[in-house]
Amino acid sequence: MPGDLRDQLAHVGYDVVQAGLVCGSGGNLSARIPDEDACWVTASGAWLDRLSRTGFTAVRVSDGAPASVGALPPPRLAPTSEIALHLALYRARPDVNAVVHLHPQTALLLDALGEHIRIVTTDHAFYLGRVSTVPFRLPGSTEVAALTAAMAADGTDCLVLSQHGCVVMADSVELAHKRARYLEEAAVLTYRALTLGRLDNLREVPEEFLDRLATRPASAVTV
Repeated sequence: MPGDLRDQLAHVGYDVVQAGLVCGSGGNLSARIPDEDACWVTASGAWLDRLSRTGFTAVRVSDGAPASVGALPPPRLAPTSEIALHLALYRARPDVNAVVHLHPQTALLLDALGEHIRIVTTDHAFYLGRVSTVPFRLPGSTEVAALTAAMAADGTDCLVLSQHGCVVMADSVELAHKRARYLEEAAVLTYRALTLGRLDNLREVPEEFLDRLATRPASAVTV
C-alpha cells in the first residue's frame, strides 16, 4: 500500500467503486493521522474513484474543527456530510484508525428484505466477526452517528446502517478495505442461498469458532 494515508484511501476508493460497492460520491472514507488529534476524511461530494491527495480534508477528532497537519495549513474543503459518523467512531474506539462507509447493493438489499448477513466462511468469521444492524436514522445526522458509535463500542467492526449503507472500521486502512470486501461477499452468498430457497439450510461458522476469534490478540489479525 502507498505510504501516505490519503494515497491509501484513494486506492480503496477506486477499488470499491470498481467492485460495485458504491456509486460515484455515495460513500466516504477516513483515516486517523498518527500522533495527531485529527483524521483525513473525504471532502464533500468527492467521487471515490477519482480521489487524489487534494480530495481530502483534515478534521480534529475532538471537536470537528479544521485541522492543520504538519506544515499544511487548515484545509478549505468541507468534509463529507457523514463527518459526525466518522468522528463518533474514532471517539468511541481508540483502537480504530480507519473508517470506510459504503453503500453495497447486496448488503442493502438483504436489509430491505429483513434478512441479516450470514457468516458463511472462516474468512468471513476472521475478518468480519459478527455483523450488527443499526436501525434507520437520517443519514448525516448526529443520531445515526451516536447510535452507530454506541453499537461499535463493544468491538463490533462491521455494521449495516439500515436502508442507508454499511460502515467498517479497523486499525489500518488495508484491513478496513478487506473488511468492506468480505462484508459484501458474505452478503452475496447469503442472497444466493435466499434466491435458491435454501437460506434455512445455510450453515454458518460455528459460534465457538467466533468466540475463539473474539479472544485472540489484536496482533493476530494479519492484513
